[in-house]
Amino acid sequence: MKLALLATGGTIAGVGTAARYTAARLGVESLLEAVPQLTGLCAWQAEQVFALDSRDMTPAHWVRLARRCQALLDDTGIDGIVITHGTDTLEETAYALSLLLATDKPVVLTAAMRPATDPQADGPANLLQAAHEALTGLPGVRVAVHGSVIPGARLTKLHTQAPGAFAEDETPLPAIRIPLPSGEALPRVDLIHVFSGMERGVVDHAIAAGARGLVIAAAGDGSLPAALLPALRSARDAGITVVRGSRVPHDGVRRDRNADDTAEGWIPAGTLAPLKARAALLLSLAAGLGPFETFAALTGDTL
Repeated sequence: MKLALLATGGTIAGVGTAARYTAARLGVESLLEAVPQLTGLCAWQAEQVFALDSRDMTPAHWVRLARRCQALLDDTGIDGIVITHGTDTLEETAYALSLLLATDKPVVLTAAMRPATDPQADGPANLLQAAHEALTGLPGVRVAVHGSVIPGARLTKLHTQAPGAFAEDETPLPAIRIPLPSGEALPRVDLIHVFSGMERGVVDHAIAAGARGLVIAAAGDGSLPAALLPALRSARDAGITVVRGSRVPHDGVRRDRNADDTAEGWIPAGTLAPLKARAALLLSLAAGLGPFETFAALTGDTL
C-alpha cells in the first residue's frame, strides 16, 4: 500500500519545549525520520504543502489543501492520506475537508500538543496512530490524536495544554459535499461573538468591510440583543447572509425558536458550532450554493 503524507506545519513540526517553542520548523522528511516504524508499514509519498503555525491558517489554505488532497485521492496509486496540522485551528480545517472532499479513501489528520524536540513529544505516537488509521481503508475524513479517532466534522478542542485536548461534539456528519471553489478569491464571512452590553457597531463594521456573510455566536438559545437587531436587518437587506448560532456548546439553535428566523430571513445554525457554521457558510458562498439550502442539508433544518 501507499500513503501520501501532507505536512502543513504546526506544533508537531515545532522546535523548543512545551513552555516555549516555534511551530512549523521541521520539514516532512524529518517527521518521517522521527518515526522509523512508518517506513515498514507502507510506501510513502511525502509533500510539504505549507509550513505554518496553524493560527495563521486561512480559508484559502483549506481550499489549496483540499485541491491537493482530491488530486491524490483520484490517483489510483494512492491508498489514503495522512495530514499533519497544528492544533489551534485543526477543527476548522478538518470540518472544511469533510465538506469539500469526495472520496472512498481515508483522509486522516493528526497533530501534537508538544513540539517535536520536547522530551515528552506526542507527535511521533500520533503520526504512527494516524498511519495505522489510514491503512484501515475506512473512507472519509477523520482525526487521530492521543489514542482517539474522531470524525473530522465532529472534532472540537477542549484544552489549551493537555495532550488529550480533543473530543467529539454533536455536529451532524455532512449530508452533502460542497464543490471545491474554482477561483482563488473567497468571500469574507465574519464571526461575531455576542457579549453583554454589545452595541451595533461591530456588525456595522463588518457590513462596511464587505462581508458577504455573518455568523452570530449569540447568547443562550441564540438570543440576539435588541441593540443588534437593526444592524442585522440592515445586513440582510444588503444581501448579506446572517446565521444565528450560539456560544453555548450543546443543543444548538433551531428555526424560529427564540427568534423569528423565517420572518427575518436568518439561518439557524442547528448544532453547528460557530466556527463550523462560518466554514460552511464561507465555502457554500464560494461555491455559489444557496446558503439556506446548504444549511438545511447540514443541520436537518426544515425550510
